[in-house]
Amino acid sequence: MLNILVILIMVGGWLGGRLFRALKLPAPIGMLAWGIVLGMLIRSGIGGNTLSGEGLDILKKTEPFLKSLALVVILLRGGLGIQREALNRHGWTAFFMSWVPATFEMIGISVLLHFVLGFSWPIAFLTSCILSAVSLAVVVPAMLELKQAGIGKKKDVPTMVLAATSLDNVVAVTFFSLALSLARGQTKGLLSMTWVLPWSVGIGALVGALTGWFLSTYLEKRYTRIRATEKAILILMMALMAMQVGDILHASALVAVVMMGFVLLERAPRVANEVARKLNVLWVAAEIVLFVLVGMAVDPKHILQLGPLGIVIILGGLVFRSLGVLLATARTSCHWKERLFCVISYLPKATVQAALGSVPLAYGLPGGETILALAVAAILITSPLGAWLIERFSLPLLNVDLHSKGDRF
Repeated sequence: MLNILVILIMVGGWLGGRLFRALKLPAPIGMLAWGIVLGMLIRSGIGGNTLSGEGLDILKKTEPFLKSLALVVILLRGGLGIQREALNRHGWTAFFMSWVPATFEMIGISVLLHFVLGFSWPIAFLTSCILSAVSLAVVVPAMLELKQAGIGKKKDVPTMVLAATSLDNVVAVTFFSLALSLARGQTKGLLSMTWVLPWSVGIGALVGALTGWFLSTYLEKRYTRIRATEKAILILMMALMAMQVGDILHASALVAVVMMGFVLLERAPRVANEVARKLNVLWVAAEIVLFVLVGMAVDPKHILQLGPLGIVIILGGLVFRSLGVLLATARTSCHWKERLFCVISYLPKATVQAALGSVPLAYGLPGGETILALAVAAILITSPLGAWLIERFSLPLLNVDLHSKGDRF
């Protein structure tokens, strides 16, 4: 029965998240864990028709839309959180932080997957795009908490990490869309990507900018006549429409969503802030659905079969990412402790991995089960590790004497 299954997903996911939050662990891990348990119950036949049959079939048919909707909410929140003042203030540092670490990790994971697990280069590249994104669900609340506490205020490191993290997700998801086309044979070789990438990003940004301009103009003029909830629904529907237009034009639909949020914040900040609050509320439910569904889809046997090699690939990717962070912050005035904090902040993974981890399996690509298992393992390993390191070392690493030039490197 569908209603019983939905209740189990929502209530169980919420309780799992609360339990893990009480244990000082990221809530998505608890939701994911509940999803794994629920999936095991369904596969084992426990619960009979209550957890299977027509209700489960309906859920499987709607799962791609639900994950797409969750991804749109993620990217909209990211776009609405990118302030031009923050980008101007941190300049090239935020720019390099947005793509250098992700690129390093993609290269490192691709090489490891090809030579360790025997993945073909297109599938290895696709998997690296899934695994490389930083988790907004873990990093954003942590950075906002540090900002409210005044930690790292001298160089405004939390704000820099916030801006760069949102852009990091855009880079990873954009490359994912291109890698998916390459893996499915829709894009022929890397040479064609030299023109596909600029076209995809450029047209996607144009579609998003035009949509954001229209929405900001329309909603600002009717600010008092349209309720906040209606504004949020309208923007969400327009974001989904922008994704469809982007797909038709073979552009990066996900870049369009982020650009839409960015333009909306720039031209109509009070509308953007109002909608952001509504999206934060929506994300409470969307987050539960996203992580529980991913947990239900993965078979724990595939995670266990990864063994030490899976851990090596995930941790190896983090090593490459950390080198990228150090390189991106090399020519800055940041203290070495602040640079180390940036490394720590870029470790957690959860949101994009949950949204995209099952896509290769849905398209029937080789190694789909292994890719999903790697995505879930990355969440289980890096999310609690990164959250704990941020909480444990934020104070000693960010409250530093910035006039001590001898401690820089």
